[in-house]
Amino acid sequence: MRDQLPPGLPPDPFAGDPADPSAALDAIEPGQPLDPQERLAVEEDLADLAVYEALLGHRGIRGLVVCCEDCQQDHYHDWDMLRANLLQLLVDGTVRPHEPAYDPVPDAYVTWDYCRGFADASMNDALHGDGFDN
Repeated sequence: MRDQLPPGLPPDPFAGDPADPSAALDAIEPGQPLDPQERLAVEEDLADLAVYEALLGHRGIRGLVVCCEDCQQDHYHDWDMLRANLLQLLVDGTVRPHEPAYDPVPDAYVTWDYCRGFADASMNDALHGDGFDN
């Protein structure tokens, strides 16, 4: 089976199948190429994601939690799934349906804002030390 989805997402069980039932969805809501500003934003998110995973992955953080605007519930996304979603946006302007994390441990996921703050603090510490004079 040849799958066109980026690594990190489960394989498409209908890849190459001319009777793919999800083909009807493309006709309803086809992907739109990103404009240059959107593309730049996604590329920046990918770069940030790599930094966040490098800083937090070895500390037991599995990915990010995002509050869904549609259902108002938290959704837990592993690093690989986030990366795959962002890459898919770059490829064809869509994010394919995916399974949410199964029985996630909420303490293993953090928000984008937490990641940004942690990265900023890590950079500050690397440049200036802990801020205390010895």
